[in-house]
Amino acid sequence: MADMTPGARVAVVGSGPAGLYAAEALVKQSGGDVQVDVFDRLPTPYGLVRYGVAPDHKSIKSIARYLQRVLEHPAVRFFGRVEFGRDLTRADLLECYDAVVYATGAMVDRRLGVPGEDLPGSVAATDFVNWYCGHPDAADHRFDLSVEEVAVIGVGNVAVDVVRILAKSADELRDTDVPEHVLAALAGSRVRRIHMIGRRGPAQAKFTTKELRELGELPHAEIHVSPDDLRLDPASAALAESDRHVRGNVAVLGRWTDEPPGAKPRRIDVRFWRAPREILGAGRVEALRLERTRLGDDGRVTGTGEYETLPVGMVLRSVGYQSVPLPGVPFDDRAHVVPNRGGRILAPDGSPVPREYVAGWIKRGPTGVVGTNKSDAAETVANLLADLAADREPPARKIEELLAERALPVVTYDDWLNLDAAERALARSLNRGERVKLARWDAMLAACRPS
Repeated sequence: MADMTPGARVAVVGSGPAGLYAAEALVKQSGGDVQVDVFDRLPTPYGLVRYGVAPDHKSIKSIARYLQRVLEHPAVRFFGRVEFGRDLTRADLLECYDAVVYATGAMVDRRLGVPGEDLPGSVAATDFVNWYCGHPDAADHRFDLSVEEVAVIGVGNVAVDVVRILAKSADELRDTDVPEHVLAALAGSRVRRIHMIGRRGPAQAKFTTKELRELGELPHAEIHVSPDDLRLDPASAALAESDRHVRGNVAVLGRWTDEPPGAKPRRIDVRFWRAPREILGAGRVEALRLERTRLGDDGRVTGTGEYETLPVGMVLRSVGYQSVPLPGVPFDDRAHVVPNRGGRILAPDGSPVPREYVAGWIKRGPTGVVGTNKSDAAETVANLLADLAADREPPARKIEELLAERALPVVTYDDWLNLDAAERALARSLNRGERVKLARWDAMLAACRPS
């Protein structure tokens, strides 16, 4: 493969796990013959590892140390604060590179589609996660933590993360990297009861047993599940019998069915077989109306006509992510992915689009764990390198010329290292663990280029 690629230049749009695994695969599979430029609209690399993984999950966040080695390879360069579609277009990249890999992830939450969803206090879980993870776009978001009851709709790992952060005390988060203003807001939280709500039953829940078990280990929150919610229909019972993951979840949940009311200041209620039907309130969220559900013979969820109303002051919607279209790039509006075959982007007529590829969630949808992106990227890169023609025309111009021409204030990898050092120094000054994130654009950019 390497003899096909000497001097080739490839752009990767997105510096999260998918993008950096793609960069790594390009270097390895080409024998180091490909120059890889990684672009991100943020001044920081690592994407979801930095801004999606919960701050108290330090072992998962350590993946950044592996990805750092990719960015430090001589054949890889980082261009931060460069936004695709605004600073550089599709045509620009195709003019400057032999090929382009789009790895921009899935950036928005799916909607519930119920009345009252847009009331103040009804919040996409992504916004809340971005806030406590220190994303600069969310630095000034406000969440009403003066309410006593909150509903988190969804039973995946992101929902579990959100519930856990709400249920922890600020002291428990002091040694994490949450920004100072977030820690102060959480310290003033008056949330005392958190409802985690799933439309289906425990056998269909998407959270992992490890994440679920962590909820039962919180020192300041008790957890409860209604025995009625754990009754399995025949199909669910068969699934639990055959699937170790499902069996583990049901076993953990079963430990919490007879938890007596305790003295802990917070309570988590895990509630299955309930579908949100309406978010109620006069001017802001005041309650959530739920309908009891069951699985029909066709495996679909149907309503039973039994309703209940929870007196919650905030609703966090965590029912899945979806990707958004990239300017000029083909997009499937139903599946919310870029149409592709093995990472090769497909035109509306089904033919491969020359020199353009995808990796990660925008390729396959929001499935798998962080490590899934490695094999996913390897497949895309293998096809990309197979497509590179030995007699190809070199790119018409160099990216450096284009960036200079537009006077774009690019953040380099060395600039990012300055920001990284500033966050570590802040943590030391506050006696707060390994790092405390700077979350506002101005502070981040000032740290990138200290005077």
